[in-house]
Amino acid sequence: MSTAAVTHKRPSTLRGASLPRWSPWAIAAGSIALAVVIGLAGGLHSKVQWGLIAAVLFVLGTYGIAARVEGRRQAKDRIATSFVWVAFLLAVIPLVSLIWVTVSRGVKVLNVYFLTHSMGVVADSEPGGGIYHAIIGSLEQVGLATVIGAPVGILTAIYLVEYGRGRLAKAVTFFVDVMTGIPSIVAGLFILSLMLIFQMQPFGFAGSLALAILMMPVVVRSTEEMLKLVPNELREASLALGVPKWRTILKVVLPTSIGGITTGVMLAIARIAGETAPVLLLVFGNPFINNNPFEGAQASLPLFIFQQYQQSAGASAAYDRAWAASLTLIAFVMILNLVARGIARWKAPKTGR
Repeated sequence: MSTAAVTHKRPSTLRGASLPRWSPWAIAAGSIALAVVIGLAGGLHSKVQWGLIAAVLFVLGTYGIAARVEGRRQAKDRIATSFVWVAFLLAVIPLVSLIWVTVSRGVKVLNVYFLTHSMGVVADSEPGGGIYHAIIGSLEQVGLATVIGAPVGILTAIYLVEYGRGRLAKAVTFFVDVMTGIPSIVAGLFILSLMLIFQMQPFGFAGSLALAILMMPVVVRSTEEMLKLVPNELREASLALGVPKWRTILKVVLPTSIGGITTGVMLAIARIAGETAPVLLLVFGNPFINNNPFEGAQASLPLFIFQQYQQSAGASAAYDRAWAASLTLIAFVMILNLVARGIARWKAPKTGR
């Protein structure tokens, strides 16, 4: 027999025993079944408890089986992967449950009439009415906040990345970090104090000012990170050609990072679109249509949801309207996120050969 034949028949020693690809699914199924048995035997009626027991059993089972078959080193890798999957499911399941409940309850009264009519003279306990006035208020308030907050945030980020040096830049960075974590009610109280000083009545633009305060640090942070990703070679090449720095920023740096900047602005808009506390303090709400954000109380979707839920104790119609408005607000935020992703992909640098 030739040496080649002997070498061909010799088993490889570089690859040890390994679990089949379907083993995680089998371990997961066994963990769920065992968790159900333990839950029923222990008198645990909550499915959340069953799920937590199944997650623990899945991690322990994966480690035990992998350690016995593949060795402890590979078992540690599999248990790390198991933790990632368990964390992913713990994050996704509440989100899916929230969306499912909102959709199932919100579609009861969500129709064209609901989107194109206001509450008007409809009482909270009566069926009918709509959220047109709240949609108008939210669009105007969030739009004005974006007009104020986005340019200020972008210009602040440009200063920090391109010009910021010394104590002033450190102070600006510190205050941006502080503003990122302030509660929304604090921004509302700040604007409310100014309104009391000047003896002003509630109006939509006051809510826009509070929302702009909440929006600025998000835009600054996202824009700052996007500007830092622009290669310095592009700046140096432009400056070497004698182009002024301000024109380099305008024509080279910003176009290169415009996709990420736009995404950050859209995410900031989605963040402030659901704020209720500052709007409750400064806008007060209005069942009638008010197209002028600079005069008189105005409605908004988060405030409408809060007010309808307050009146839902003895009125199922208000309860249904609150869920339908919640579904509309979620759809609005989802559309903004999809637009942000589309713009980021459209403006992303081409990496082809």
